[in-house]
Amino acid sequence: MTITQDAPLSILAVDDNPTTLRLLETMLKRNKFDVRTAVNGVEAMAVLSESHDTIDIILLDRMMPEMDGIEVCNAMKADENLRHIPIIMQTAADRPEEISEGIAAGVFYYLTKPLNVEMLLSIVEAAGKQIRRHRQLRHEMERRKISFGLVQILKCTFRTLDEAEGLSIFLANYFDDPDRTLTGISELLVNAVEHGNLGISYAEKSELVAEKKWQNEINNRLNDPRYGDRRVTVIFERKEKACYIQITDEGDGFDWKQYMEVDPSRAMHNHGRGIAMANMLCFNKLVYNEKGNQVTGIIESDTREDKDDFWD
Repeated sequence: MTITQDAPLSILAVDDNPTTLRLLETMLKRNKFDVRTAVNGVEAMAVLSESHDTIDIILLDRMMPEMDGIEVCNAMKADENLRHIPIIMQTAADRPEEISEGIAAGVFYYLTKPLNVEMLLSIVEAAGKQIRRHRQLRHEMERRKISFGLVQILKCTFRTLDEAEGLSIFLANYFDDPDRTLTGISELLVNAVEHGNLGISYAEKSELVAEKKWQNEINNRLNDPRYGDRRVTVIFERKEKACYIQITDEGDGFDWKQYMEVDPSRAMHNHGRGIAMANMLCFNKLVYNEKGNQVTGIIESDTREDKDDFWD
């Protein structure tokens, strides 16, 4: 499915409560989304099996008979055609351990019941940006694909978000499973610009996104002499048992440890999942330097190797 910026997002809403399902459908259609519905997990998987390439986002109830939300997540995670579709889980279960269970099953967006319309639309918009970006990058990667297998080492630099996205397409092709690594590379390169070289913190981004000033701030900082000349350096290396990508920015670093997994306390936020996605879904191992301005992503061709033996 080819996604354009103007095309309405297609959402599959899944809930066993008919009143809730009608309310969701009405709210989403009123805001110009295409909506399909399913009354339980079994029906949702049937819809996805037939129409996975026309569904952009899943809005999924956690507690359902026959097949609950966690079981749907696990089934989607195991299917290469479905694993990249963003899942928004709506639930009354907001305890940290239950949120952690959902995250482990592939949920990166949460909404608690009763639903707040403004928060629902904010989370749907964030998930929509994620899937549009993935599909557009994937389309460009397929269009430009050539043989990259002979390259052993490569070094390049870039400065802007547009350059980051173009380079992510290029670099993904050097890996044995480009589709797996594409999103992870893109997230890490974008992070190196936004939070690394441009020095925008998590809290600042939250505020800017809420005020719809994020893109303007990016442009302003790229034109600011304090930040604008900074560059991100990327090194790709292929070895016998693994491929490595090392990304270094010129920023002050950050406390990367808290972002390697999705923190339940941030599960309701509409951004901040990029590093966790790269770590949990895209690479066998993600290694930061202590400062936090350099990260190495590792994809192993032989999972039996010693995972600590890299860059020697």
